[in-house]
Amino acid sequence: MAVAIEAASHLGGPMREALVILGAAAIVIPLFHRLRISTVLGFMLVGVLVGPSGLGALTGRAPWLSFVTMYDRERIASVAELGVVLLLFMIGLELSFERILLMRRLVFGLGALQVSVCALAVGGIAALLGVTPAGAAVIGVALAMSSTAIVAQVLADEGRVASLVGRASFAVLLFQDLAVVPVLFTLGVLGQKSAAGWGAFALAIGQALAVIVGLVGLGRLVLRPLFRSVAHTRSPELFMAACLLVVLATGLAAAAAGLSMALGALIAGLLLAETEYRRQIEVTVEPFKGLLVGVFLISIGLTVDLGRVAAQPGAVLGAALGLIALKAGITAALARTMRLRWVVGVPTGLLLGPGGEFSFVILGLGASMGLIGPDLAGFGFIVAALTMAAIPLLSRLGARLAVRRAAPIDPNLLPPDMEGDAPRVILAGFGRVGRTVAALLDAHRIPYVALDSDAARVGASRRDGHRVYYGDVTQPALLRRVGLGAARALVVTIDDRVRADAVVRTGRAERPDLLIVVRARDGRHAAQLYALGASDAVPETIEASLQLAEAVLVDLGIPMGPVLVSIHEKRAEFQAEIKAAVPGAAVRSLGQTRLRRPVPAP
Repeated sequence: MAVAIEAASHLGGPMREALVILGAAAIVIPLFHRLRISTVLGFMLVGVLVGPSGLGALTGRAPWLSFVTMYDRERIASVAELGVVLLLFMIGLELSFERILLMRRLVFGLGALQVSVCALAVGGIAALLGVTPAGAAVIGVALAMSSTAIVAQVLADEGRVASLVGRASFAVLLFQDLAVVPVLFTLGVLGQKSAAGWGAFALAIGQALAVIVGLVGLGRLVLRPLFRSVAHTRSPELFMAACLLVVLATGLAAAAAGLSMALGALIAGLLLAETEYRRQIEVTVEPFKGLLVGVFLISIGLTVDLGRVAAQPGAVLGAALGLIALKAGITAALARTMRLRWVVGVPTGLLLGPGGEFSFVILGLGASMGLIGPDLAGFGFIVAALTMAAIPLLSRLGARLAVRRAAPIDPNLLPPDMEGDAPRVILAGFGRVGRTVAALLDAHRIPYVALDSDAARVGASRRDGHRVYYGDVTQPALLRRVGLGAARALVVTIDDRVRADAVVRTGRAERPDLLIVVRARDGRHAAQLYALGASDAVPETIEASLQLAEAVLVDLGIPMGPVLVSIHEKRAEFQAEIKAAVPGAAVRSLGQTRLRRPVPAP
C-alpha cells in the first residue's frame, strides 16, 4: 500500500489527469446518459467530485484518492481550450458564412445591446453593494458574458443549432467573442490608471480586424484545394491531419492578434461549410471535439469551492439565481425589440443568463491588476460555474415555456433555401447511375443529398449545382450527418459490392422503417442485398441482358408477342432463383413497378 501511495505522489503529471478524464468518459458519463442527465452536467459534476474541494479534501485521510484527484485547473487549461476551439469549429460548419451574414442584425444589434445592458445592470448592482467603480465594471463585464461552449453543446445535443433560438443565442455569443479584445484592453488601461494605452488599444483592434480579413481571404483561396489534394489520397489519417491542421493554424493566427483561438476556428468552420468536404470533416472532428469539450467542462467543475458554497449558501444561491433572472429578463426584452417573439426571446434569455468561460478570464485579470480583491473574484468564479452547470436545465425549461406552435420566421434571419436542409432521399454514390436518379428526383421536386468518395466527381457535380458532399458512405456517422434519421429513402448506386453491402447493413440497422433501394450487380448479389435488409435490389446485368435480347430478337424479325413472352419467362426464372436464395424476404418482381404510397412533393 505504501508503494502505491508513493507512486500516486509521483503520478502528478499528465497521466493522472488523463486517468480521470478517460474514466469520466468511459464510466461516469454513460451512467448519466442512462439516467437521462445531460452529459454537460455530468462532466461538470465530475470536475467538482475530483477537484480540491471534493475528493481532494479527503486525501489526508485516504491517500490512495490521490490517484483520482485533480488540484490545478491550469494543468488541463490548454487541452480544455482546445475543446472549445473544436466546438466552435463544428458550430461554424453548421452555420456557414452566408447564414452569419444574414444574422448580422442580431450579431451587432441584439449582441451589442445584450452585452452593454447586462454589464451596466450587473455592475450597477455590484456598485450598490459597495464594490468600487473599477471593481463593479470588472464584475459587470465578466458576468455579462455567457458560455459559448456549453450553450453550443446543449443546442447541438438537442438538435437546435439551426433553430431561431439557436441562431439568436449564437449571434449574441459571437458578439461576446468579438468583444473580448476591447474588454481586455480596457481592463488593462484601468489597471494602469493611464490613458497611454489607448494608442495600443486602437492598434490592437486594427490588427485583429486585419487578421480576420486575412483569414477569410486566405481561407477562400487555400482550404478547398488543400482538402481536394488530401481527399485524392483516400487516406483517413491524412484527412484527419488536415482537419486538425486547419483548426490549430487558424486558432493560433487569431490568438496572435489578441483574439480567442475559438474565434479563429469558427472562421475556418464557416469557410469550410461552403465546401463539399463539410460533412466528412464533421465526422472526422466529432470524436476529438466530444472528449475535449468534456475536459473543458471538468475544468469548470474544478473551480467550484464546495466549502465556500456550504459556508455561504444563501449568498451564493441568491447571486446565482439573481444573475440568471436579471440577464434572462434583459435578453428576452431586447430580443423583443429585434422583432423576435417571446417564444424565442425567453428560451434565448435562459440560455444566455448564466456566466461563461470568459467570466473566469476577466475576473482573473481584474484580480491580478488589483481592480477587485481575490475574495470577490473567487465568489464570482463560484457564481459563474454554478450558473453554467444549470444551462441544460434552463434549456429544457425554456423549451417547455415556449408555445408549441412555431414562431414566424424573419426572412432576414434565415437563408432562402432553408427548407432544403432536410432531404427526403439520400443518394449513396453520384456516378452515372446516381446522376440519373438525381435528375428524376429533381423532375419530381423531391429534395435529396448525395455522397461520393471521388473528390473530382464531387467538385464537378457541385459546380453543376448538385447538392453533393465528399465522404465515405460506409460510415454510419456520415449518413446520420446528412439526415438519415429523417430521410424517406436511401438509394445506393455505388458499383462496389462490398461497400454497397455495408451501406445497406448500416441503413437498415439505423432505420428499420427506411426504404432502401440498391443497385445490384447480378441476381446473386440482389439476393444477398435482400438478406441484408434492402427493400428493392435492382440487378443491372439481368435487366440489361434482357433488354439486349429483346432488341436482337425484334431486329431479327421475331414477332413482338412471342418475344415478350420469352422475355417474361426468362425474367421469371431469374426471379425464382432470387426468391429461392432468400425465401423470407419480400423480393421485388423484376422489371415491374411496385405500387407504393408516393413521396409527397415539398
